[in-house]
Amino acid sequence: MEVDEGCRTPRRSEYQIPAPLVCPPPPKKKPFYVKQRRVPPKEGYFQPPDLEGVLMDIAPRREACA
Repeated sequence: MEVDEGCRTPRRSEYQIPAPLVCPPPPKKKPFYVKQRRVPPKEGYFQPPDLEGVLMDIAPRREACA
């Protein structure tokens, strides 16, 4: 019976992946940023005269199905 010498994985030490010498360092934490409160505008926030009317035009009412 003949043994087929086809393709094989190289086994010599020069072809092997070297073992790591030192473990990699742990991942660093993201820096913590302190959020600063925004100063409100001097003239105040914009108040549309008919806010509910504008919102009712944008969002159609849903009616229950019988």
